[in-house]
Amino acid sequence: MKPTNNNVLEFMKSVQNETRQKDGFVVMEMMNKITKTEPVRWGPSIIGFGSYVHKYESGRETKLPLASFSPRKQHLVLYVLNGFENQEGLLSDLGKHKTGNICLYINKLSDVNLEILKKIIVAAYNKNKRYT
Repeated sequence: MKPTNNNVLEFMKSVQNETRQKDGFVVMEMMNKITKTEPVRWGPSIIGFGSYVHKYESGRETKLPLASFSPRKQHLVLYVLNGFENQEGLLSDLGKHKTGNICLYINKLSDVNLEILKKIIVAAYNKNKRYT
């Protein structure tokens, strides 16, 4: 996954599911305010903010966004679960969601507490920011 020059707004407007599109714009604005960086498309369908170099235990390095999400067909996916402090506590207060690896899956934003979601994004961003 690499940053591209593909237009973020065109991509967001192409999202078929109206709720997913609307919620994607809300998350995009939230991440923009938190990171104070403009959105960039990473690969075909991920919208990322800022970047850092992630170093794996193997020694391999890769450039990743500091915060990112994707308005996928089934869920709004936020790539924010990086083991930040009090992650489980915040997730327990978030509302209806699923998790997997670094992914937070939300069906629609009306299912979750937006203030808790903002805290999750801030915590994940701050943890990743330490690596810049």
